[in-house]
Amino acid sequence: MYAESDNCIPNKKSCPDVPVIGTHNGTFHCDEALACFILKTLPEYKNAKILRTRDENLLKDCDVVVDVGGLYDPEVHRYDHHQRNFSESMHSLNPKNPWTTKLSSAGLVYFHFGHRVIAQFLGTSNQDGKTIKIYDKVYENFMEEIDAIDNGISTHDEPPRYHISTHLSSRVSYLNPSWNSPTQDTEEGFKKAMELTGSEFVDKVSYYGNVWWPARLLVEEAIKNRKNVDPSGEIVNLTKGGCPWKDHLFSIEEEHAIAPKIKFVIYQDMNQQWRVQCVPVRLGSFENRLSLPEKWRGLRNEELTEKSGIPDCVFVHASGFIGGNKTYEGVLEMAQWTLKDRPIENKD
Repeated sequence: MYAESDNCIPNKKSCPDVPVIGTHNGTFHCDEALACFILKTLPEYKNAKILRTRDENLLKDCDVVVDVGGLYDPEVHRYDHHQRNFSESMHSLNPKNPWTTKLSSAGLVYFHFGHRVIAQFLGTSNQDGKTIKIYDKVYENFMEEIDAIDNGISTHDEPPRYHISTHLSSRVSYLNPSWNSPTQDTEEGFKKAMELTGSEFVDKVSYYGNVWWPARLLVEEAIKNRKNVDPSGEIVNLTKGGCPWKDHLFSIEEEHAIAPKIKFVIYQDMNQQWRVQCVPVRLGSFENRLSLPEKWRGLRNEELTEKSGIPDCVFVHASGFIGGNKTYEGVLEMAQWTLKDRPIENKD
């Protein structure tokens, strides 16, 4: 009637002091494995046993139930999404959230417990600005994919050019017994699925907390000081190169209604060489708000220095999205010259 995981107890009454997280038995998916992992990161569920069953008499005694039971009711900690009338998304549960993808059990657990979990990993408070930003980024770049795949939501409306079979949800599916396996026991696979999904979740939170967030602070400071670099306010100098800046630049521009928009970012690369890079028109685009001059593109060293009239030039990429100079003054002049020489339609 039921399957045990991690020495779970078959009935809450037999050990009332041990929390029980209930989920269904049989073939498992990424969402319930991750939902269980997220819950077990919280102090109140740290030592919880996982009860995998569809027996309603056993589920009703569980402290939390995910992905089974046909009920979504956070008041009694029931987080299923399979019922016919369920259509909740991050946006429907909180209109401040932009995401309209239907939630899986992992998404539901993340919505209700995510701020606490993120804050716990980061050593911040639930409502700290860092917690809130990273909560959003982890949903946008990790959790939403799991919600969408579990609910059968495609990323596109037409046939894809190729299929991706290495995403997290597919890797979890391979942990289930194959159809022709001599044993169909799923318990060991479910434990591995919790470990796999949990490891990637923690890695994602760690990246946003330890890499992405410090970069945001750096970009924020650079944008604040942009008019000290050039009076136009369209050139930003990053004091440390190599950090991920594009995502932050777009969001900070929008948050502070910055105008005119920033056109160039200058920085030293990992080899301490100065670079000037164009800001794209949008995140992920190969089109720039303003590209380096066409007549400089593809040139290097003395030829570029002579053509531009700017000392110590190193190169300009053939597409015009990035250039190099031996000095800070040189890359700054390359950006300033481009601003002065731009077409009228790019003066915004």
